[in-house]
Amino acid sequence: MASDPQQPTLSSLGKVGESSGDIGGVEEPLINGGVHGSENYSVVAAILPFLFPALGGLLYGYDIGATSCATISIESATLSGISWYNLSSVEIGLITSGSLYGALTGSVLAFNVADFLGRRRELLAAALLYPVGALITAVAPDFPIMVIGRFVFGIGIGLAMHAAPMYIAETAPSKIRGRLISLEEFFFVLGMIGGYGIGSLLVDTVAGWRYMYGASTPLAVIMGIGMWWLPASPRWLLLRAIQGKGNMQELRETAVGSLYRLRGPAIGDSAPEQVDEILAELSYVGDEKEATLSEMFKGKCLKALTIGAGLLLFQQITGQPSVLYYSGSILQSAGFSAASDATRVSILLGLLKLIMTGVVVLVVDKLGRRPLLLGGVSGMVISLFLLGSYYLFLDDVPVVAVVALLLYVGCYQALLGDAILFYIFGAIAVASLHFIFFVIPETKGLTLEEIEAKCL
Repeated sequence: MASDPQQPTLSSLGKVGESSGDIGGVEEPLINGGVHGSENYSVVAAILPFLFPALGGLLYGYDIGATSCATISIESATLSGISWYNLSSVEIGLITSGSLYGALTGSVLAFNVADFLGRRRELLAAALLYPVGALITAVAPDFPIMVIGRFVFGIGIGLAMHAAPMYIAETAPSKIRGRLISLEEFFFVLGMIGGYGIGSLLVDTVAGWRYMYGASTPLAVIMGIGMWWLPASPRWLLLRAIQGKGNMQELRETAVGSLYRLRGPAIGDSAPEQVDEILAELSYVGDEKEATLSEMFKGKCLKALTIGAGLLLFQQITGQPSVLYYSGSILQSAGFSAASDATRVSILLGLLKLIMTGVVVLVVDKLGRRPLLLGGVSGMVISLFLLGSYYLFLDDVPVVAVVALLLYVGCYQALLGDAILFYIFGAIAVASLHFIFFVIPETKGLTLEEIEAKCL
């Protein structure tokens, strides 16, 4: 059982101090420097509201690891178990990126329906799409059906990756929120190691790729059952009330009940008070007119959009998905010619990523997000230029590729040719370093509302 009895209450509103920033001369609520009131909670009760949403990230990580091994399996004339194994590089790319196209579609869907469905139902939808996509892929009789299955699975990824962090952030006790959100990345890496591990066991099995993709189904079912059992986010319920999309009193009472379930018996009689504090914060924010689409690209909305979109853009275009999805193929070119050897060495990448993610979980609330971003991206720049150099003029030193891969994966927590591709990723990583240093603010120790104020 954990508590923080020294934290003051939230109910008072005041002028913004130095911790929140005086944004454009507009007074924002000073929520006591980002510190919540006494927030008792049961550690046991806090586990499940984190665990079931985090399974969405674990399944995404599993897909990366499994696909890295499945692409080797499916191209084998003797082990693929299919007649259409002779796939072009573009077709292999479609199998690999099919889930990413689906994730993009899922993200667009989330943008339009997330506030209507709520975080819980969005995660339920993801838990339904995951097994459907996995099973379509696993039993696919031909290439087009396989790509469709990958696309459906990807829609689930898009929904889950949008809703899971929000649900965890809105339901976790503020004292451990940062750690739990970081721990979600830990689950992602755990899934990736599971994908590499199962893939390495099945890569020498006839039609092993089918089992690799089908193996994710039981976890998706568990995720769905768990999200069905969990309550809706209290903050989302109160946001609906503020927006006039339901009866205020009924939604408040539902939010109180939800908070009791999320915190366990340790919360005592303080749930109604905490709900009223959240309601007061949301009421202040809700006083402002909802921004139109055109207003999102102006003034303070533009700053928040730039920060959010910039981080996500650089996260993806610095090469992380490519390196992880194709790690098996990269390692084959580095001297691990046997499929089983390449996939087993891929497990080392996952283990290193897991260790580095664990380090981040332990230090994120002490060091802050911004220093970790700057340090990690700096290491990525070095490793990506090493990978480019290996393919261009160091191909007789395969250890360079292995070391660069390990460094890249550790720090992160093909038509142009491999060398040019990795050099481009390196240049983009340099640009992302510049973006983080000059644009991204520190959010350590701030509430969700203060983070919103600081980013506007």
